[in-house]
Amino acid sequence: MTDEVQTEEKVEVPAKFKSLVEGIEQLSVVDLAELVKLLEKKFGVSAAAPVSVVAAPVGGEAGEAVEEKSAFTIELTGVGGQKIEVIKVVRDATGKGLKEAKDLVDAAASSPQVVAEGVKKEDAEALKKRFVDAGATVELK
Repeated sequence: MTDEVQTEEKVEVPAKFKSLVEGIEQLSVVDLAELVKLLEKKFGVSAAAPVSVVAAPVGGEAGEAVEEKSAFTIELTGVGGQKIEVIKVVRDATGKGLKEAKDLVDAAASSPQVVAEGVKKEDAEALKKRFVDAGATVELK
């Protein structure tokens, strides 16, 4: 096992911040932590780095989802044999009129069409089931 050597990166401090940075360098760790908390409260921000990806568990499965999505896009990829039933589901899901729903279903026969965006997981799964029951093929993205 090798020890990691931390190298201090040289940072060019602009003249207008030089005295401020020098003052901060003189603070103790406890005082610096107190200053950070004060600035967070004062400006309503957090100094913590935002977490964009959740790390997979150590013993996790290869295909296991790392992050749970909360909003889905429902895309109609195939119509199937019961076109009228699919049009009915599109009308219910989107609130579109008969012509608009029919046009969307007709377009889905040649290329995938977005039916709804930003749908909660439970609602997306229920809508997917309705489409599948009507004979259509959908994807949740």
